Amino acid sequence: MATTNELRNLKSKEQALLDLKEEDFKRITISFYKYVNITDPQEMRDRLYVTLRDLDCLGRIYVAQEGINAQMNVPEHNWEVFDQVIQGIPEFKGIPYKVAREEGDHVSFWKLAIKVKKKIVADGIEDKSFDPSNTGKYMTAQEVNHAIEDPETLVVDMRNRYEAEVGHFEGAHIMQVDTFREQLASVEKELGEQKERKVLMYCTGGIRCEKASAWFKYNGFNDVSHIKGGIIDYDKQVKEQGLENKFKGKNFVFDARMAEKISDDIVATCHVCDSVPADTYYNCKYLGCHVLFIACDGCHETYDGYCCRRCQLMDKLPQGIRKPFIRWKNAWRRTYRPAYKKSRV
Repeated sequence: MATTNELRNLKSKEQALLDLKEEDFKRITISFYKYVNITDPQEMRDRLYVTLRDLDCLGRIYVAQEGINAQMNVPEHNWEVFDQVIQGIPEFKGIPYKVAREEGDHVSFWKLAIKVKKKIVADGIEDKSFDPSNTGKYMTAQEVNHAIEDPETLVVDMRNRYEAEVGHFEGAHIMQVDTFREQLASVEKELGEQKERKVLMYCTGGIRCEKASAWFKYNGFNDVSHIKGGIIDYDKQVKEQGLENKFKGKNFVFDARMAEKISDDIVATCHVCDSVPADTYYNCKYLGCHVLFIACDGCHETYDGYCCRRCQLMDKLPQGIRKPFIRWKNAWRRTYRPAYKKSRV
């Protein structure tokens, strides 16, 4: 039986990135999910880890009794074996993959991490009478475009505000929250008076909308639809079918690439200078802050990857002087950052 150390990554990030630079093959970045009963999530997790590690796959995968949620990359030369393995597991047979766009030299993941979770998407729902299988209707890209053109349609972005800030459907309702849990809790308060309208919701790859559409219906919304496959599949269908692209900006993704460009529109503004159009996210280089922020090329170069001058200076000070600033910075982020971001979407 494999030991605990054999079932987790032991390589440092620095070494892993060096190894990735030496690779002479391409990786295919994909995401997939499925709501399905998994009797023993830990056993499934361990089995997947051994198999995917041996295929040199990298990524982040959550396994729970309610199913699987994966974002990962696969060596191109191992794709067929990978597909046979995943489709050969009874619980995952027929599971569709969403293939990401290529984004230059950016590598989406540098290690393999598979975790057992209570839920594959944290939703905060404790109501035992809620039926997550009673989902809304699927819409194709063509149907989505028609729905958006209908003034009676309420388009709802089921992603966090920082995701929507760099890209969204024009006219979409964007909730000013940072988690899916907060979104679901805000549905009645923000949209409760519009239950008779047609609702079209969307998210990155579709997984959040599966549960959200069921939650909307449970809360009395009569006509609920969502984009099958999310923004990722919408983009694919638009290109394959030559349709008008109604998504403006970038699709935020939860890997090292940060985002995929869906259109050339820049819908956000630099958080540093607050004046230049920009849509590239960075994490502040000062680990005591590490806030996610948008910067234009000029500010990113001027501040050398820091979100502000204070962080740039504090990162050069001794540890003992940094701690009070870290407490101040965290308080600032909780108090001012939400309102600061709210004005941008």
